[in-house]
Amino acid sequence: MLDVCLLGTSGMMPLPGRWLTALMTRYNGSSLLIDCGEGTQIAIKEKGWSVHDIDIICITHFHGDHISGLPGLLLSMGNSERTKPVYMIGPKGLKRVVDSLRVIAPELPFELKFIELNEAEKEIELAGYIIRGFHVRHNIPCYGYSLLIKRGGRFMVEKAEENRVPLKYWNRLQKGETIEEDGKIYTPDMVLGPERKGIKLTYCTDTRPVKAIVENAKGSDLFICEGMYGEKDKDIKAREYKHMTFHEAAKLAKEAEVKEMWLTHYSPSLTRPEEFINEARQIFPNTKVGRDKKSTTLEFDKKE
Repeated sequence: MLDVCLLGTSGMMPLPGRWLTALMTRYNGSSLLIDCGEGTQIAIKEKGWSVHDIDIICITHFHGDHISGLPGLLLSMGNSERTKPVYMIGPKGLKRVVDSLRVIAPELPFELKFIELNEAEKEIELAGYIIRGFHVRHNIPCYGYSLLIKRGGRFMVEKAEENRVPLKYWNRLQKGETIEEDGKIYTPDMVLGPERKGIKLTYCTDTRPVKAIVENAKGSDLFICEGMYGEKDKDIKAREYKHMTFHEAAKLAKEAEVKEMWLTHYSPSLTRPEEFINEARQIFPNTKVGRDKKSTTLEFDKKE
């Protein structure tokens, strides 16, 4: 199961009752955060989740509304007795930007490990997550992220017996371990059936519609996408500032054949996004208005 919380939904600046856009997930005891604007740690506390278990922080780009909350969050994580390293993923220049922000948070009881993205797409496996960063189109380098949780095949007794796998290794192989004994190697595929459908979440913001979003969001269980503007007459402004409208996000969701879409990263002028949701739903019916602390739990398909 993957717990998902949209911590905030505001773009550009926080508003009363609306924190800046950030996303947090929890899986198997490990938490992941995407973006960290001003007030993100307060949103986490309001949700009742812990900053201590954040193992990975992904940054989409270096505009202040997506990264300015980082020093305070890191200090809070240090005060929570965090000692394990924290991985940070983001565009090229990430270490330089974070080191600059850390002038006011120089002493931390844990190491920061940086993974900088410079490719069109990159896949990273950490803490049980497969994280796929993909380049989108904003006015500075910006990445979207897909999170995948793999699901192995079913254990097959007949397959284990056919491959003469000793009974004592069945459980370990089922958990993905490879075992070598007396010059013989036993691998998980010797006892498991085909890999089953896992869980997929895709998040993108601050971008124009591009093919990479459709390709990477394809088949997502949940697609969280920028909807900077709800009004149709804001198309020109969206193109000028490299953002998206509700109906553009809905077209991406439809083309990517996702199960559900939440809109986020609203313009400060868009105080009632629900007034414009019907137009998006005409294109992609399962479009939802993202709200602060909107949460869900994504589960493996029980039919698989």
